[in-house]
Amino acid sequence: MAARKIKKEKVLIANGQGFWGDSILGPIRLVNEGPLDYLTLDYLAEVTMSIMQKLKSRDPNKGYATDFVDMCRRVLPTCHKKGIKIIANAGGVNPIACREALAEVIRELGITGMKIGIVEGDDILGDLKSLIDGGEEFKNMDNGQPLEPFLDRVKTANVYIGAEPIVEALQQGADIVITGRATDPSIVLAPMMYEFGWSMEDMNLLAAGTIAGHIVECGAQCTGGNYVHWKEIPEMARIGYPVIEAHPDGTFAVTKHAGTGGRVSIETVTSQLVYEMSDPANYITPDCVADFTSIQLQPDGPDRVAVSGIKGRLATDTYKVSISFHEGYKVISQLTVAGPDAVEKAKLCAEIVFDRVAMDGVTFSEEEKFVEILGTNACHAGIVPAPENPAEVILRIGARSSDKSKLDRLGMEIVPLVTSGPPGVTGFAGGRPKATEIISYWPALLSKGKIQTKVSVEEV
Repeated sequence: MAARKIKKEKVLIANGQGFWGDSILGPIRLVNEGPLDYLTLDYLAEVTMSIMQKLKSRDPNKGYATDFVDMCRRVLPTCHKKGIKIIANAGGVNPIACREALAEVIRELGITGMKIGIVEGDDILGDLKSLIDGGEEFKNMDNGQPLEPFLDRVKTANVYIGAEPIVEALQQGADIVITGRATDPSIVLAPMMYEFGWSMEDMNLLAAGTIAGHIVECGAQCTGGNYVHWKEIPEMARIGYPVIEAHPDGTFAVTKHAGTGGRVSIETVTSQLVYEMSDPANYITPDCVADFTSIQLQPDGPDRVAVSGIKGRLATDTYKVSISFHEGYKVISQLTVAGPDAVEKAKLCAEIVFDRVAMDGVTFSEEEKFVEILGTNACHAGIVPAPENPAEVILRIGARSSDKSKLDRLGMEIVPLVTSGPPGVTGFAGGRPKATEIISYWPALLSKGKIQTKVSVEEV
């Protein structure tokens, strides 16, 4: 095996966004408050892709995470000065438009010589029919159904691509790399592969980089956010987003910038490790199969956890595909019900609404109806006993159907409860609810040989 060409002996990689809508202060503070080599940003979730596709259908220049461009306007001068590279899957379903919007910001800022790379090839919406004709069934991983009978209802179809094309963009000199549906850990693994000379055959090293990416992919969720012992977390308003201090041998430390809030401990890191883990011995990504049972965690000083011992295996010969499809419509509204007998009154309100629309010829099956009374331990039904007589509750009421007109008719009968229902009904907000589309998730597999990613790097 040829000797690896190691560019740096230590690389600092921070993840500043755990989803589209995460705090803009995360990346801004990461760039300003401490040393950094790479800023990664994870914007995409399964439902996000369908939202972006809808935006693109209305405007061909949309379909990406607009927050990313706004955030870059604030951090790029500092990133340029400090030499911090940015990797983000903010391209959504339109990486080209995202690059153009970002290039315009760079010009406005007066920064010259910056190179933007984009990775395409994950969006296979227009290729589904030909892929199916070529033998790919896209069987639903949950129920085994083939996709073809549902093809006319598909809204998005994106392959979870890995780190390799991101590395290619970095090799071409990109200062910023924008991808579509790259996996969350891959955007963190890629700079390690680039800086340390790791190859696609270095299974243990790829697994280490993958697990590092998994730990930080949800941003502050590994530094004390969403943590069961939340009362122990200091200065949560100023919570520090995570930083990975990575080394060529695959060992790394999880930390955060000095002087920030939150906490990095074995407990906070472990809490994130088990998030969406599935089989701990077989964490499958497009880059490798990582073995979470091999992970060794050790305290390594204040707000610092050392991670080592990670093992990995060869990646599978398939990509996972994220497909979204139309599955009817829904309507949801809510009311506050206060005073004595609040629960009983809320139940009566739900009965009234469905009885009144039935009087007008609109009916729903029990499976189509939705009634939830918050304040009665609805989130923990059957686990925690409900309070006997809460003084106020929230009634959430709605239904689902393939018929939008039925749902809109249901929505008309909710606000009248304020004057024609039991007393104490108030707090109606948001106007009369309208039917909205239900987008469901269809996970499937696709042979890797059917996908060809494309990398392009342009200087602004």
